[in-house]
Amino acid sequence: MDTEVLSVRVKRALKLEAERLRLNVREVVESALEQAILEAKRERLANATDRLLRLMEDVSPESWVREVREWRNLR
Repeated sequence: MDTEVLSVRVKRALKLEAERLRLNVREVVESALEQAILEAKRERLANATDRLLRLMEDVSPESWVREVREWRNLR
């Protein structure tokens, strides 16, 4: 697994408390970053879905089904 150095500034009290509690800061940061990335991806997907649904408001279900079937037949 490739790694990269990430340097951040945090409040001194947080750093001291993390040291006192013997927290593995790397694991905490990685976990928080993974969670933030997942949330950002979910948000982007939700926004894209909303935009797509707004664009398709005028498309009837019958029309949608007909188009899908036509595309399947083209394959």
